[in-house]
Amino acid sequence: MKEIRNVAIIAHVDHGKTTLVDKLLRMSGTFRDNEEVQERVMDSNDIERERGITILAKTTAINYKGVRINILDTPGHADFGGEVERIMNMVDGVLLVVDAYEGTMPQTRFVLKKALEAGATPIVVVNKIDKESARPAEVIDEVLDLFIELGADEEQLEFPVIYASALAGTSSLDADLSTQKETMDPILDAIIKYIPAPEVELDGGLQFQPALLDYNDFVGRIGIGRVKRGTVKVGEMVSCIRRDGSIKQFRIAKMYGFLGLKRIEIEQANAGDIIAIAGLPDIEVGETVCTIGKEEALPLLHIDEPTLQMTFGTNTSPFVGREGKIVTARKIEERLHKETERDVSLKFEPNDNESFLVSGRGELHLSILIENMRREGFELEVSKPRVIIKEIDGVKCEPFEELQIDVPEEFVGPVIESLGKREGIMDNMTNHENQVKLLYTIPSRGLIGFSTEFMTMTKGYGIMSHTYKEYRPLAGTNVGERKLGVLVSMENGKSTAYAIGGLEDRGVMFIEPGTDVYEGMIVGEHTHDNDLAVNVVKGKNLTNTRSSSKDHTVVLKRPRVMSLEACLDYINSDELVEVTPTSIRLRKKILNTAERKKFDSKTK
Repeated sequence: MKEIRNVAIIAHVDHGKTTLVDKLLRMSGTFRDNEEVQERVMDSNDIERERGITILAKTTAINYKGVRINILDTPGHADFGGEVERIMNMVDGVLLVVDAYEGTMPQTRFVLKKALEAGATPIVVVNKIDKESARPAEVIDEVLDLFIELGADEEQLEFPVIYASALAGTSSLDADLSTQKETMDPILDAIIKYIPAPEVELDGGLQFQPALLDYNDFVGRIGIGRVKRGTVKVGEMVSCIRRDGSIKQFRIAKMYGFLGLKRIEIEQANAGDIIAIAGLPDIEVGETVCTIGKEEALPLLHIDEPTLQMTFGTNTSPFVGREGKIVTARKIEERLHKETERDVSLKFEPNDNESFLVSGRGELHLSILIENMRREGFELEVSKPRVIIKEIDGVKCEPFEELQIDVPEEFVGPVIESLGKREGIMDNMTNHENQVKLLYTIPSRGLIGFSTEFMTMTKGYGIMSHTYKEYRPLAGTNVGERKLGVLVSMENGKSTAYAIGGLEDRGVMFIEPGTDVYEGMIVGEHTHDNDLAVNVVKGKNLTNTRSSSKDHTVVLKRPRVMSLEACLDYINSDELVEVTPTSIRLRKKILNTAERKKFDSKTK
């Protein structure tokens, strides 16, 4: 039987773990010499490549010195933390990748905590060692402090350290830059030396537990996990112990192993192997697949509950069907159902007026789904994200997050003031060479809409990251609502430079001349806290003395360009984001100006 090592790569967002996996695959000879492979091969989804983040856990494998090394590249963002937790159930060790300048960050802490709790053997890789600002000695001290704080045992504290630059493809066992060589062997050797082989029991009945799901149209739902005990063959009849304790028998239709970037069909797998199986159309994470007659359930895997929800509905704007092909509620429902087949942290239920209440782990989780849907040709309108309130022991509770902020000293005042208004509680504050690190506990509601304000406040120099902490009793009432009003179009038509020029002193515009607008569409931000209905399609009256060409001499300020996340952050509860394959528009729920004013006067 082949020797196996199962290892997960964990890190904070953007500390270089996907690039590292990339180099491990290339330098271990897993690709043929003439094989064309793009950069960051593990980020296969377009959005992952554009944003430089890993969204979905990926499985790959390397053959090195006669050992099969199964590698799981995990998401670094807290919204996908549930996957990280379940992956720890499949591996015996972790490569903790830490930036040589930034050091440990909230998500480093989050993913490491999960790894240590699962008893995984750690190896620390200090990445980006070739950065001018690298401070490897201090970063190792920070990592050690974090290990101690998270209750690591003595064996886990004896972690080996490797210094690398994944981008340059170099590594060594010494912090001195001159010792770096163009090879990834020190990391691969450390995996074989320090990470234990999986403890396998070939005898006894089969036990296999899916920790991740995938889906394709040919074989349906696929369960990915590790064979805990015994062997399994294609075509074999097996039992599945469901999450509720009931038992269902099924035949294994297909079985896949992993090598490089390929999923290879296999006929048989043994204890210790990481595989994917198909055959049970509704297989769930955490269920146990066993030999018939030897049904022994493994402990259920924890699935993170959603903390945020928003409404996805059919597009009801006057521009419906102009830009997208898929506009019906039935198609939206089918697409959401397909997403829940592979994403266990996502839930949805029908709502009124051809809409669905979609619950997820955070803004990023839901905005990536919206982004994927618009690229597939969907048109939809989505509401402001709101947190899921739970009743615990008779008390209304909401999710709280741990927030870490790094800002230059000069911006600390406004940041602290803003977080105070959002019910944030400061836990710690440290200074390091004109940079200030702030640690806060804050309601998730308080973070909705904060990132845009934070970037403006810190002129783009601030870094913020946050991770879910726990449910606590409800904080203040008006957390997370935007303070300023908006400029709302009262006419349909094309916006003109003349009209926009006349409105510039009223606020910041979101549109430029020549933009198609409709009544009820938000075209800018008001300088005051009330909404203002404006006419942006008005042209200049022509007289004998003035020519219409004068219109072209108006010099306008640049409009504020808003990304999808910025729009979701920005809107208030009486507003929607209209999403189509080519446009993202902000609008009021009630489009008619007179009706909206009537409704607003009733609610005040």
